[in-house]
Amino acid sequence: MTVPKDPGLHSSVLDRLGARIVAGELPAGHVLTLDRIDQEYAVSRSVSREAIRVLESMGLVETRRRVGVTVLARTHWNVFDPRVIRWRLAGEDRANQLLSLSELRSGIEPSAAALAARRATPQQCGEMTGAVMQMAVHGKSGDLEAYLAADTVFHQALLAASGNEMLQALGGVVAEVLAGRTHHHLMPARPNPAAIRLHADVAQAIQSGDAEAAEEAMREIIREAAQAMLDQHLDDEHPSQDAAGDA
Repeated sequence: MTVPKDPGLHSSVLDRLGARIVAGELPAGHVLTLDRIDQEYAVSRSVSREAIRVLESMGLVETRRRVGVTVLARTHWNVFDPRVIRWRLAGEDRANQLLSLSELRSGIEPSAAALAARRATPQQCGEMTGAVMQMAVHGKSGDLEAYLAADTVFHQALLAASGNEMLQALGGVVAEVLAGRTHHHLMPARPNPAAIRLHADVAQAIQSGDAEAAEEAMREIIREAAQAMLDQHLDDEHPSQDAAGDA
C-alpha cells in the first residue's frame, strides 16, 4: 500500500469527507469515486485511497468492485471512534450526540470509579489528585484549554485505575466528549467550582478505598456536566432578550 507523502493533507481530506458524511451532506447510498475525490480536493490518488481506507475502517463507507465507494447508513458506523464523535459534535447532530455520550458516561464512569476504589495504585491516585489540583488552578484563571487538559488526564486516569482494559479503552471517547464540550462552548467561561470539588471527592474516595462514595460522586459529576451542557445549548438556541427590553 502506498502511504501518502503528506499526512496533514490526508487528515484534511479525511476530516472533510467524514464531516460531510456524518452531517448527511453525503447520504447513505451516495457513491463516491476516487477520481472525483482527487479532483474536488486537489490531491493525489494515494491521499484519496488512504482517506477512503480509514473511512471504511470506521464503517462510514464500503468499497465495491464496479460500483465504487458507497456511503453507509449510520447503523454501520463505529460510533465509538473518537473522530466520528468529533465530526458529529461539530455538526447539527450535536445535541443528540451529547445526549448519547452523557448516557454512555453515566453507565461506565461511576462503575469505573467504584472499581478504581478497589484497584487503583498509589501512582494512579496521585495522578488523579494532581489533575484535580491543576483543574482548580486553571478553573480559577479561566484557562479553558489548560483546564480541559487536566480534566482529560483525570478521567483517563480514572478509567485506567479501574483495572478493566475495556473501560480503559473508552478513554478516547471520554476525551472527545470533554473536548467537544469546551470547543463548542458548552461549558461556562469559568468552570463550576462545585464540579471541581466533586472531582476531588472522587479522587479522595478512590484513595481511601470507598467504592460507594467514589461511584456516587462520579455519578454527580456526570449529572452536573449534562445539565450544564443542556443549559448552555438552550441559551445558544434561545439567547436572552434582556438587551432588547421587555416584549
